[in-house]
Amino acid sequence: MKPVSGILTESVIDHSFSVKRLEEHIPYSGSFVRLNYHHILMIESGRGVLSIDERTFDLAGQKIFLLSKGQICKFENHSDVCGSHISFGDCFWERVPSSASNCKAVLFNNAAANQQLLPDQTETDEFLSLFKILLTEYKTDSYTNQMDVLAAYLKIIMIKLANIKIVKEETFDSQDYIIYRRFMELLSSQYHNLHAVSDYSELLNITSRRLSELCKRCSNKSAKEIINGQIVAEAKRLLQFSSYTVKEIAYQLNFNTSEQFSHFFKKNTEISPVSYRNNFIHIGV
Repeated sequence: MKPVSGILTESVIDHSFSVKRLEEHIPYSGSFVRLNYHHILMIESGRGVLSIDERTFDLAGQKIFLLSKGQICKFENHSDVCGSHISFGDCFWERVPSSASNCKAVLFNNAAANQQLLPDQTETDEFLSLFKILLTEYKTDSYTNQMDVLAAYLKIIMIKLANIKIVKEETFDSQDYIIYRRFMELLSSQYHNLHAVSDYSELLNITSRRLSELCKRCSNKSAKEIINGQIVAEAKRLLQFSSYTVKEIAYQLNFNTSEQFSHFFKKNTEISPVSYRNNFIHIGV
């Protein structure tokens, strides 16, 4: 990405995995950072504001945030929080048993829908215990297969996080949910190239109508709304945090012309790409 002044790129993490206490190190503090890794933030106490892409979140109380690779984040100045912070990359995730892959897809591939989770007290206590065990293991002197042990703990945490998401939603058929997860996984890697519902339904070997219906049951959004949302989110990041021209962004997102991209963006946001970018230029972001 062509960077804009003031936007930092996340530094490389050894072994593509880390666990830290927030009171010892608050990441992306005071500067916007584009993430190269997935992050799980567990806020235990404190006060502050976390900006993620266009949204801001009050950090009061006990909350969990899921941040996906590619998102732009910043802890606002004077944020003072206690909690835990996990970072992991795709190459580290490959160590995690495949049975947990769908959990990652549904939680991180549509990050905006799962940005903030609000576990109840029983769930919070369980996560506090899991994060503490993971941190202790991470700080242990290196030994053979240590990374595999850490990946196993991460798998447990991810499954528990996915269960929070499922419990908070309406009950739906498990087979539909499996297909929905597969759709989200495909979308994460293909939205730059594939824009039509039929593209994904063919890959999933189901009809476009069924894909849209099960997406509506699982997320309260149609398949088209989910696809468009993913494209719009990336377009906004590129407009706000890169110096690519509108034409270059249109090309990256597989639109035939900049006019086609502009029409799509305005239809979904009610503002043109140029006006959207100018808003941030005018406020000095």
